[in-house]
Amino acid sequence: MSETSFPKPVRYALQVLAYGAFAATVAYFSTSPPYRLRGDDAAVVKLSFSHSAQLVQACRERTLEELAKLPPNMRTKMDCPRQRSEVQVELDMDGKPLYRITTPPTGLRKDGAATVYRRLEIPAGHHLFQARLADGPDRLFHYAREIDLNLVPGQVLIIDFLTGEGGFVFTHE
Repeated sequence: MSETSFPKPVRYALQVLAYGAFAATVAYFSTSPPYRLRGDDAAVVKLSFSHSAQLVQACRERTLEELAKLPPNMRTKMDCPRQRSEVQVELDMDGKPLYRITTPPTGLRKDGAATVYRRLEIPAGHHLFQARLADGPDRLFHYAREIDLNLVPGQVLIIDFLTGEGGFVFTHE
């Protein structure tokens, strides 16, 4: 068997050199360029929730004629539609709009919850937040809350919506 390559000591030296260059490259890119999650004077607002809005139409009572036309297994006195309203959310910071969205309900029959998620980077400091939510066919804001906070750099404000707790819940970490 003829060897036309380098002698073994030279091959080993070249391998050590190649592995060393690879390790140095990995070490350099693991620390440089430096990665910064957010700016030095920035805070974060996270608006995140799922909410089942009101039904588009109220339940109604079927007449005797309507009940007679239905198969026996479907003769329920009340006719309740499944479709839910859109959820409209407005978030203001210091009296200016920060985020606006109208989210349709999920599901094939539009009967599921509407989901909102938004991450916003804002300047740290003292801010007045106002959140409003409309979840009915009348499109009126039945839920509203405002909070006055001083956010330090790097702080995260989480805005959730819990119907059982009266609406918007503000948590800061």
